[in-house]
Amino acid sequence: MNNSVPSKVFLTKGVGVNKDRLGSFELALRAAGIEKCNLVYVSSILPPGCKIISRQKGLEHLQAGQITFCVMARNDTCEASRLVSAAIGAALPKKEKNYGYLSEHHSFGQTAKFSGDYAEDLAATMLATTLGVSFNPEQAWDERKQVYRASGHIFKTRSVSQSAEGNKDGLWTSVVAAAVFCA
Repeated sequence: MNNSVPSKVFLTKGVGVNKDRLGSFELALRAAGIEKCNLVYVSSILPPGCKIISRQKGLEHLQAGQITFCVMARNDTCEASRLVSAAIGAALPKKEKNYGYLSEHHSFGQTAKFSGDYAEDLAATMLATTLGVSFNPEQAWDERKQVYRASGHIFKTRSVSQSAEGNKDGLWTSVVAAAVFCA
């Protein structure tokens, strides 16, 4: 990407199970379709005008060995039946000249739905505070989502999440969720 600002991003997820922690992580990356890239983790800013594209279209932009910037959430366990999850939330501003937010969340004991909602809420809250949107932090996410959208500043939110129960035989189980940038 040669220090250029990415114009596209896609969301992906995966789970892997292996006797080794690294092997498990590699299999989760394979399931997400991003194992062939040299991943560089970046913080949570979604560049102005950056479009969210489908996973399928995004994977077409990747080449083996490519330096690839992403926001990644990951988690793993070797405890049988322990629930692990990883999620990425995205909040896009209504005005394309403004930047948005991506958030990463990794947890134990949360379903993919809960983890995804949490990450989406986190990204929207970061964007709302940046834009000066008034809200009650004690309100439930669904209620705040309506306030954010009614403010006229936040266009849409979304998330991708992956959860899995630790392998019953104690093998490593890894989950990943990522927002992957492309030119």
